Amino acid sequence: MDDHYPIYLDYNATTPIDPRVVEAMRPCWETAFGNPSSSHAYGRQAKALLEEARRHLAALVNARSDEIVFTSGGTESNNMALCGVARAVMSRGRHIVTSRIEHPAVVEPCLALMEEGFDVTFVGVDHYGMVDSDEMIAAFRPDTILVSLMHSNNEVGTLQPVKRIAQAARDRGILVHTDAAQSVGKVPVDVNDLGVDLLTVAGHKLYAPKGVGALYVRRGTPMQKILYGAGQERGLRPGTENVLEIVGLGMAAAVALEELPKERIRMRALRDRLQERLAAAFPEARVNGHPEHRLPNTLSISFPGTTADALLSAMPEVAASAGAACHSDQVRVSHVLEAMGVPMEAAKGTVRLSVGRFTRDEDIDEAAAAVERAVKKVMEHP
Repeated sequence: MDDHYPIYLDYNATTPIDPRVVEAMRPCWETAFGNPSSSHAYGRQAKALLEEARRHLAALVNARSDEIVFTSGGTESNNMALCGVARAVMSRGRHIVTSRIEHPAVVEPCLALMEEGFDVTFVGVDHYGMVDSDEMIAAFRPDTILVSLMHSNNEVGTLQPVKRIAQAARDRGILVHTDAAQSVGKVPVDVNDLGVDLLTVAGHKLYAPKGVGALYVRRGTPMQKILYGAGQERGLRPGTENVLEIVGLGMAAAVALEELPKERIRMRALRDRLQERLAAAFPEARVNGHPEHRLPNTLSISFPGTTADALLSAMPEVAASAGAACHSDQVRVSHVLEAMGVPMEAAKGTVRLSVGRFTRDEDIDEAAAAVERAVKKVMEHP
């Protein structure tokens, strides 16, 4: 990153576009501009690029190519999964199970479905932000049709027991969705190992552009479309495909698949180095999230006696988030920290620092020093 800009530690909010992604997209600006539904040479070229991208993304999550449906991003994918499946199988039941720490892109569709007559159970989490799989399984009822549990939490990074819950759900004929927007590209994500029927991907969390994503839909999964138009994307997502950004997502997936084993280790080392330095400087600080079962890049840390907005204002050298970036600008205790039972005094002073592909060793040292200065300043002058 440019030395004139702050050190970027907000990769969970969005990622920069990888230069290799930009280069892969270039033909779509110049020559491959055709409509992929057209039968002439320009259309065929665009179609070929589209399907190549589909293969790359399918490989990243170990799916079949025809199980990948391209969307405008994670929010649309989540809406499609929840509303599309619920409405398709509502003759079998109207009960949905999810967690209290889901992203608003899952919570809001659930609330909308409740207005349509569905019943939704929101299962709590422990102090690590992890769902108790037994508690979630115990929430299943004869009329339960769908379970939606995020793969990892966007605020504290805790990885959820999706595999065990999915197995129990599938044994009962319940469909399973996981929002893996934060996980794909950071940790291995295998739809068959997890046993899920639907899985959400967001391009801008994966070094691809904003405005593109995908939904994995296992073959045979019943789904009613939520948009109406022509027959693109298996008839589930009408509209001329965003070939430019889909190609970018495909390249981002290819890069992630190749680099994930080493990158995962490198990110964890950077994150742990930052965590250790801040914990040593401020023994009263609280690290939120599971100590082991957590995204390798994510550090949610609370500094009692401070507020997140004051901290972020006091460290302009670092770009970070107070809770989830998708929330409003006003600092408030996030629903995730509240569900975890984080004490109010600590929750108010929580910042999320997330490293990524372009984070350097020296960035960690400089960022740690900036955070230390900011915490001391805010504590001295609250």
